[in-house]
Amino acid sequence: MKPLNLFFTALCLVALGSCAPKSAQENFYTLKNEAGMQVTITPFGGRISSILVPDRNAKLIDVVLGFEKMEDYYPGNNQTDFGASIGRYANRIAQGRFTLDGVEYDLPKNNFGHCLHGGPSGWQYQLYEVVEADSRHLKLKIVSPDGDNGFPGEVTAYTTYTLTEGNAIEISYEAVTTAPTVINMTNHSYFNLSGDPAHHSVCDDLLYVNASAFTPVDSTYMTTGEIRPVESTPFDFREPRLIGERIGADDTQIRNGNGYDHNWVLDTKGDMTEIAVSLVCPESGVKLDVYTDEPGIQIYSGNFLDGSITGKGGVKYSQRSGICFETQKYPDTPNKPQWPSAVLRPGETYRSHCTFAFSTVAESKTE
Repeated sequence: MKPLNLFFTALCLVALGSCAPKSAQENFYTLKNEAGMQVTITPFGGRISSILVPDRNAKLIDVVLGFEKMEDYYPGNNQTDFGASIGRYANRIAQGRFTLDGVEYDLPKNNFGHCLHGGPSGWQYQLYEVVEADSRHLKLKIVSPDGDNGFPGEVTAYTTYTLTEGNAIEISYEAVTTAPTVINMTNHSYFNLSGDPAHHSVCDDLLYVNASAFTPVDSTYMTTGEIRPVESTPFDFREPRLIGERIGADDTQIRNGNGYDHNWVLDTKGDMTEIAVSLVCPESGVKLDVYTDEPGIQIYSGNFLDGSITGKGGVKYSQRSGICFETQKYPDTPNKPQWPSAVLRPGETYRSHCTFAFSTVAESKTE
């Protein structure tokens, strides 16, 4: 959970006072497959609240952080991004400003002087409309008005979750706009593949990242514009390594990120058949493979979790009890034209895909 500017947090709570669900859709929706896997989603923020998968002993375990009651996700109770569908713009936009077609737009500055995850009342704090639902898929819709948190254009966006028979969650995003705008949607689940976040840190898990470069950040977590090779840095996970092996290294980027809170430049080049990231928990044997058609992935190692939030089962979520894999355009792309564009224009359709595929391994290694 990344810290929010207190002023805008308070502003968010006031603004969202009327946004708590009051309809028949204030429910949890559970997807199930024949293999026994279950995924529970709430329309509030389009959030994944639980993922039950079998461990190596065929026991079902919950591998994401979250809450048992929908109201626990409301910003008046907990200011978190657990499991959320983020929009309009995932990650940070520098100094809350960008210029598009010669017009400068001013956004809320809710994180170290920057706009984070669409602002303090981003889509993760809004109620999505359920437009399709069955045992295997859930399609959610949100309409973001022109000027929402300073962004131009009325945007209609969809997030579709599909559970496959192969124990994979496929996430598809689509959006259209009435005026030129920027968009960058992602999922913000915090994974703990042990199923026991009270006792297991993600530092004990093996991580593989299919990336030869990353985008460094300054002390405010903002990308500098550089693309730097991972070679000979703590960011080189081209061979599986324990997350905790170098997370405390004497390295400027590790210090700037308070651990890992960086965007990796994927070598997959948008190929959904290539693994972008793999995570293996040696304790449970659960393996997560991440696939995406996006150019980047933000890996956030739960650095700001501090035990102040109590989640499912009464567990207090401590530092690095969860890790996020946010498939995305690079942070601050609207201000860095040399990077893949996040611009969406009328008549175009934004599309983005991500798959979280689960399996088990007999030994503590990435296969």
